[in-house]
Amino acid sequence: MRTKLHLIVLCLAMVAMLAACGSEEKKADEKADVQTGEVAPAGKLVLGVAGAHSGDLASYGLPSVNAARLVAAKLNAAGGVNGMQVEVVAQDDQCKPELATNVATKMVSDKVSIVLGHICSGATKAALPIYLESRIVVMSPSATNPPLTQSGEYPNFFRTIAPDDAQAALEVSFAKSLGLKKLAVIHDKGDYGMGFANFCKQFIEADDEMEVVLYEGVTPGAVDYSAVIQKIRSSGADGVIFGGYHPEASKIVSGMRKRDLAIPFLSDDGVKDDTFIRVAGEFAEGVYATGPMDFSTNAIFQEAVAAHKAEFGSDPGPFFPEAYSAALALLTAVQNAGSTDYDKVIEALRTQYVDTPVGSIKFDAKGDAEGVGFAVYQVQDGKYVEIK
Repeated sequence: MRTKLHLIVLCLAMVAMLAACGSEEKKADEKADVQTGEVAPAGKLVLGVAGAHSGDLASYGLPSVNAARLVAAKLNAAGGVNGMQVEVVAQDDQCKPELATNVATKMVSDKVSIVLGHICSGATKAALPIYLESRIVVMSPSATNPPLTQSGEYPNFFRTIAPDDAQAALEVSFAKSLGLKKLAVIHDKGDYGMGFANFCKQFIEADDEMEVVLYEGVTPGAVDYSAVIQKIRSSGADGVIFGGYHPEASKIVSGMRKRDLAIPFLSDDGVKDDTFIRVAGEFAEGVYATGPMDFSTNAIFQEAVAAHKAEFGSDPGPFFPEAYSAALALLTAVQNAGSTDYDKVIEALRTQYVDTPVGSIKFDAKGDAEGVGFAVYQVQDGKYVEIK
């Protein structure tokens, strides 16, 4: 009986020792986490990054992930945001609305604090109601569909790029400067492409010297666009304006050139991407596309590009400056607000300027960045060059 009692006491002592060791080990791990820059979950500020990280439009989305990581690393090295280390969590929506809703739901369940994204307007529109219901602030570097801000439906949404009505006005004005009078306006039927095309159509029809001789939608992902190319030829158009992304634009312009249809081809920032030039090859030469203004003389822009080259060994892709600016704006707003409180972060975004690669910006009551805009570019000798 005494022997059994001794064994019980010994077992209890061993359990107590193991528990104490476990507690000390946990404290040691937490201390080590702090020393290595990895903090306990309660000390993290989670920045979600949503966009096309695979598929045809990954070249638009991956630069945003890189931008977020660079900004997070810079701020973490300086002590974080309000003492919290920034953790970047990326989710891939392939620019598809049906995937974007899943991504937004995952972001909410993962308890992200703020979101950089989405990239494409259709995906952004699909995801925003989910973020709004959960009171999460979202900022896109590239979703240009005007109603995203102008409708007033999404007070939680901001962007570091100008909307498509401004882009379309510039596009039509430039088309007129080229002497074009009869325009074929083509789009990809999506929120972004069709929205841009609709604005172009409105601006053309408001000009007594110009007219829309063809307004046509195409199906994204089609192998061949010979039918719409024939319609362009038959319409008598002296120029084409396309609203959409580079996969469709490269096929249309290549088909036009192969059929000796040499009229000017103008498009949007969904086509101002080196991927378009690589895919369209020689047929890309001479194509015009509007895109964000050139901020290459901005010191913060230069610093961000240099950081990208040092970290990833390459030049950043499209919308990188806008994404870097969005990450800076979001995280600075949290810093200025003193917390991730929804109302305080929104107030900080609307009232306090932040220096970014696209300039010193704050946001208007609708969520658009003040002071950003578009420029016209042309493919010359295999590269996009700004038209002054």
